[in-house]
Amino acid sequence: MVNYQDAGLDRTFSALADPTRRALLARLDEEPELTVSELARPFPMSLPAVMKHLDVLAEAGLVERTKTGRSVTCHLTAAPMEQAMNWLARYERYWSEQLDRLAAFLEKEPWPANPASPSSAGSKRRRRSSSKPGRSRKK
Repeated sequence: MVNYQDAGLDRTFSALADPTRRALLARLDEEPELTVSELARPFPMSLPAVMKHLDVLAEAGLVERTKTGRSVTCHLTAAPMEQAMNWLARYERYWSEQLDRLAAFLEKEPWPANPASPSSAGSKRRRRSSSKPGRSRKK
């Protein structure tokens, strides 16, 4: 039996699922070396909440923290993102091939002159019949 589970990939996608964590990563992409306080400043949440998000990102291997004295600096780590991109690229290739095959099939097959479906040609719309109103629940 093939094992389709990769714990590292699961952690990466789980970490990327949250918009706040994606925003933290985007901020670190713009400014590579930020302290936790500097990183938390624009977010409308407490410093402990930002630190919890950073914990998730660090567990996924997307962020590394370095402590110098009392300040903690964060920076991006590319390896987990590269694994995620490779995984996504495999499925992108698969779906591109499937869509190319569909396009080739549709280009090869002649289209009917009448766009109406052959099954609907013999059938006509029936009038809806309404039934008598039921009893009222009012007493």
